[in-house]
Amino acid sequence: MAPDPETPVTHLRGVNLGGWLVLEKWMTPSLFEGLAATDETSWCAELGRTAPARLRAHWNSFVTREDFAWLAGVGVNAVRIPLGHWIFGPPYPYHRTYGEARHPFVEGGIDVLDRAMGWAAEFGLRVVLDLHAAPGCQNGFDNGGIKDVCEWHTSEEHLAHSVEVLGRLAARYRGHAALHAIEVLNEPRWDVPTDLLKDYTRRGYEAIRAHCRAQDVAVVFHDGFRTHREYLGFMQPPAFENVLFDVHRYQCFNREDIDLDIDGHVHKAGVLWKREADDIQRELGLPAIAGEWSLGLDLKVVSLWAAGPFNHALERLDPFQEAVAYRAYAAAQLLAFEHYRGWFFWSYRTETTPAWCFRECVERGWLPARY
Repeated sequence: MAPDPETPVTHLRGVNLGGWLVLEKWMTPSLFEGLAATDETSWCAELGRTAPARLRAHWNSFVTREDFAWLAGVGVNAVRIPLGHWIFGPPYPYHRTYGEARHPFVEGGIDVLDRAMGWAAEFGLRVVLDLHAAPGCQNGFDNGGIKDVCEWHTSEEHLAHSVEVLGRLAARYRGHAALHAIEVLNEPRWDVPTDLLKDYTRRGYEAIRAHCRAQDVAVVFHDGFRTHREYLGFMQPPAFENVLFDVHRYQCFNREDIDLDIDGHVHKAGVLWKREADDIQRELGLPAIAGEWSLGLDLKVVSLWAAGPFNHALERLDPFQEAVAYRAYAAAQLLAFEHYRGWFFWSYRTETTPAWCFRECVERGWLPARY
């Protein structure tokens, strides 16, 4: 179905609210201090009965109504909210990493999400709800809930529960003024079979569409760290409507990127990623978003797994040169990602990593002050 010519297409300029409803140790190291835990699963299992009070205090302070007001004030028009498969509380599939606790995750996250949706509506922000951590973990990263485990795709129970969560989110927020899209799964790993991801995406789409009309809510799927050409002909209209393709772009995880100087980073962002954006949308036949990106170039501040070396492009620059470099890298990425339907910076707030903290990047002048 062609879009209504009288209805303008929304260009999303947004921010992720990461580290809030799904914990990541590098983003909030204070929560993990003195613990062996490396992810939300092991954090809840290790703390046990003391976890609820600590996590609810984090929920109440890490992102607040004032933060939504600030984002709207600088012109941001959307937020992407990562959440775990446990958002509604039990029951959910058991995993051996839970230990003796059948349901280790702290309950009450759905109430925080309700509050966030209300704040978004109050300040005119659109929300992308993102299933960021699936049962059994879909990628083996800490952000998937269980570091060093990637078993989501090996169990129909895991797949079915993920689809159920998508349907429950759609049912709960159908007709909500703030709901813009639901993302079926964040960053499934590159070795999860593409055909399985396609089948799961179709199941997720149907679960969402059972409650949300295409003209009201988009369905988003991630590229799974593989070329968009593996999805040619997939999720096409008219059988599927209002579908968005999600890519995440960083330059600090691969050796070839780590070894670039700042000129190389700027060229890759502003020239190569711009060409890629045009190629993806022309060839795929679907609008796309850059659902995650940052100014981070230093792997050691975010990595729980890499052995190094951690050299990066800015380590020998003086403060003036560093600020100029960050502004150039930011501008190059923004110019490229403006070719998509939208973009979401990762993330709004971190404790110790300024290049990953949207608010600090804006306040330091690395990112624009208005959007």
